[in-house]
Amino acid sequence: MTELARQIEALMFVSPDPLPLVRLCEVTEASPADVQRALAAIGERHDAEAALELVEIAGGFALRVRADLGAVVDRLRARPPEERLSPAALETLAVIAYLEPVTRPEIGRLRGVSADATVAGLLERGLLEEAGRPESGGAMRFRTTRAFQERFGLRGPGDLPPIESFELTGPEADAVRRRLVEAGHAAEDTDE
Repeated sequence: MTELARQIEALMFVSPDPLPLVRLCEVTEASPADVQRALAAIGERHDAEAALELVEIAGGFALRVRADLGAVVDRLRARPPEERLSPAALETLAVIAYLEPVTRPEIGRLRGVSADATVAGLLERGLLEEAGRPESGGAMRFRTTRAFQERFGLRGPGDLPPIESFELTGPEADAVRRRLVEAGHAAEDTDE
């Protein structure tokens, strides 16, 4: 393993967050190509039999314990299991993830119910963050966070499946799909 690969592995070991390629280049003073080669070497070193794996997640790179060892690690940490998200929270997260940045009133119109309490809970859990107000004023907009990407195993917003790919059935599902698509088109129109 090269010295650069050792440095990157050490940085990932001590960092609580995934490290973007740009940040790895800055800290190691290496070129993107050299960092990519070092990451490939680290990935090979942590093959399928190793306890750790190199993952690209939430816009960066990290070393993570393999999923099959999660139970033993959890016993060591003795932490309570991750709180489950309610159907309302999951629906709100889906709306925000696909349309971000989006306001509470927009979420409420799309879901057909107020989103105030749900958004507050998701903010408290760190799955959402404020994304500012439009230049013309108006309601605060919200977007998903890196914690959201990490929790759902996404590298970024581009990892979300296309709305059209959902295998929804029934009139209620058709209405949800139509509202999401219409809201997405309305958001695109306001951006232009």
